[in-house]
Amino acid sequence: MPAFDCQSCGACCSYSAEWPRFSTEDDAQLDRIPEKHIAADLSGMRCDGVRCSALSGEVGKATACGIYDVRPDVCRACMPGDAECLMARREHGLPIF
Repeated sequence: MPAFDCQSCGACCSYSAEWPRFSTEDDAQLDRIPEKHIAADLSGMRCDGVRCSALSGEVGKATACGIYDVRPDVCRACMPGDAECLMARREHGLPIF
């Protein structure tokens, strides 16, 4: 399995507005996420189209999470090279090998 560098990718953070949903976070965790990055219906991260509002940079070039230290569990669960990562990379036309 190749090593993928998340800071030069960002595909998982700009794949689907339905993906960054809150599920296992407790209230204390959610309180640490800046309100401007939370969806109006409070179900997950706010997205601009399919891109998480906390993502900065250019997908496939150089990216960063603006709330990395307090990102929700759904974001922490996505691991470089896992099925979700590879699916998002394919969607963006990034290499998966």
